[in-house]
Amino acid sequence: MTETFIIHLERASARRPHVETMMQESPYPARIWPACDGAAMDPAVRDQLVSGPALFQPAYPFSLSMGEIGCFESHRSVWRHMVENDVNAALILEDDVAIEPAEFRAALAMAEPHIAALGYIQFQVRAVKPPFSMVEQSGPVAVIRPQVIPLRTSAQLVSLDAARSLLTASEQIDRPVDGFLQLFWETGVRPHCVVPSGVSDLTQESGGSTVSRKRSLWQKLIAAAKRWTYRNQVATLSRKYN
Repeated sequence: MTETFIIHLERASARRPHVETMMQESPYPARIWPACDGAAMDPAVRDQLVSGPALFQPAYPFSLSMGEIGCFESHRSVWRHMVENDVNAALILEDDVAIEPAEFRAALAMAEPHIAALGYIQFQVRAVKPPFSMVEQSGPVAVIRPQVIPLRTSAQLVSLDAARSLLTASEQIDRPVDGFLQLFWETGVRPHCVVPSGVSDLTQESGGSTVSRKRSLWQKLIAAAKRWTYRNQVATLSRKYN
């Protein structure tokens, strides 16, 4: 049976009313899943989880923030629960998304028959950039295989086999969870997308981001250059292994 897990950080109290609405609108039995607060983790546990040296190529050019560590561990905890409890598939939602019911139902109906074979299907909050190939299309709704996996983990349907593979591949981490998911040649799980998804971003309306960090203008410029280089490296490897 498929279950819904809504990842919610307890101290993000402004989002709680929205989370309750998400619970009521869930197409599957739903639960609020406690998000991991990276800053509140046992330092020894956190240090064991986060690798100093790069684990995968291309090397991620930034240190992980507490929010990014917590976000990754939140998803890992859902994968772990799936594996330990034989949850066949999970709709994993972060608590800052809005769902357009009719469009989302159509997207979910398209994704469900493919989840056993594909393992991980994203419901992106932004347009998926080409190039991508078509897996199946029915009217305006399609399951697609993007060449470069889009960033963001706002909403996704995940199979038990994919959860098992991702959990094994992330015993240690060296980048945010969405960057990790791009490396399908390392994880053995190749995410696909369903479009249009019926999912949009509500970050500001639901209380602001719990992951972002503050930087000076100079730091932002340096970070932008590093990010551009890194994303080009990811794109090159994605084309190679596509």
